[in-house]
Amino acid sequence: MKTALIKTLIASVGFVTLFSPLRASAQLIPQPWVSVGSNEGDVTYSVGARALDLGAELGFGPDGSTGVDVLKFLSLPFVSPYVGLGYYSEDKGVAFSGGVQVRASDNFFVGGGYNSVRGFNGQLGISF
Repeated sequence: MKTALIKTLIASVGFVTLFSPLRASAQLIPQPWVSVGSNEGDVTYSVGARALDLGAELGFGPDGSTGVDVLKFLSLPFVSPYVGLGYYSEDKGVAFSGGVQVRASDNFFVGGGYNSVRGFNGQLGISF
């Protein structure tokens, strides 16, 4: 039940972000972030960046798995939900992700998300 709800939420946000047009005032300077999370008792890490409502994240999951996620953001005034698709080594395979980033100040943002390989995670990033 819990997994089905998460997949439904990710799919719903995915369709909204996929079919939303890019803003003309989209930021050209990448916004980097770091992330720490947990999956099945293992600590997971990632680094990422976004520009023009697209992002990429390099993640380090359980059992030494490493992967890359491609993300699509929906930019709203103070909050940016996202969905993503990635691929991980060590037989982890395809990963689905979703979450939200919230502007905390003019130069910082925080976020939270879920990745099917890396689990739930918290994010801290910089806006230039």
